[in-house]
Amino acid sequence: MDATPTRAQQRRNTEERILAAAGRLFAEIGYDRTTIRAVATEADTDPSLVMRYFGSKENLFARVAVFADDHPITGTPEQVAELLLDALAIKLADQPVNTLAAIRSMLTHPDAADEVRAAMTARQREAAGQLRDDEADLRAGLLGALTIGVVIGRHLLELDGLRDAPPQRIIALLRNAFHDIAHGPAEPGSHEGTRPAR
Repeated sequence: MDATPTRAQQRRNTEERILAAAGRLFAEIGYDRTTIRAVATEADTDPSLVMRYFGSKENLFARVAVFADDHPITGTPEQVAELLLDALAIKLADQPVNTLAAIRSMLTHPDAADEVRAAMTARQREAAGQLRDDEADLRAGLLGALTIGVVIGRHLLELDGLRDAPPQRIIALLRNAFHDIAHGPAEPGSHEGTRPAR
């Protein structure tokens, strides 16, 4: 049986290498400093192939620098808080390259800023729809700001303590804050233990 990849498979493999290389570079050095030539070198291919497959740096960026789709936000406000904590834990455990590419580039590239804003706004509206509160938009916005701030602090700024802490410890410290924001503090006299623990 011939194990030689087909031309279509070779193209897919090359595209995947280019996308992975571009993701790493956009995440590490941002949009402005990433060049087609640098992506090609990182992907061990020719710059002309990068251009042939993606057309421009802008198109390549659009394919790479996106927020990964998290699970839909549904349920009670308590469940929303836990879903958002679970999504954050995943981003803390592994470097979310595509998300970091968008975040690092957003301060210097308008398309990146638009991408981050659109993704966060969509997520915020989805969360706010479940919070059933006249301050639902504010609550959801604060949860989004906390999430992106923790991701930036850990992966881009590499803040002391935050950089090396186990993700589950970070989540444990944030749990009460997320619940307080999502649906208000626990009733007086109730135990902390009544909140979901993971």
